[in-house]
Amino acid sequence: MNFRSLDEFWAFYVTQHSKPATRRWHFVATLSGIFFLICSMFFNWWFLVCVPFSSYGLAWYSHFFIEGNIPATFGHPFWSFLCDFKMFGLMLTGNMEKEIKRLGKRPVLQVF
Repeated sequence: MNFRSLDEFWAFYVTQHSKPATRRWHFVATLSGIFFLICSMFFNWWFLVCVPFSSYGLAWYSHFFIEGNIPATFGHPFWSFLCDFKMFGLMLTGNMEKEIKRLGKRPVLQVF
């Protein structure tokens, strides 16, 4: 699946995170990645090993066992990374539900 812009991908990304539990797992995953990154800067660089395992591990868990789809990261790693932080910021400010409503009901597509 080809996307021409980040905005176009964002609309797809939101459909892949349709369940609130999936979005909460992603929030915790991003927060844990940030936490381990900070720990690596202030305490020991070995904490960097925890960043991908905590971030991707928790997020992918939510896709396989909650959302029931394949992570968008597999097909579009860079845009998924950017959109994850966008979703994190919107959730942090309490605006994610408003964004979901703004985008409206979109078809759920799979990336294979």
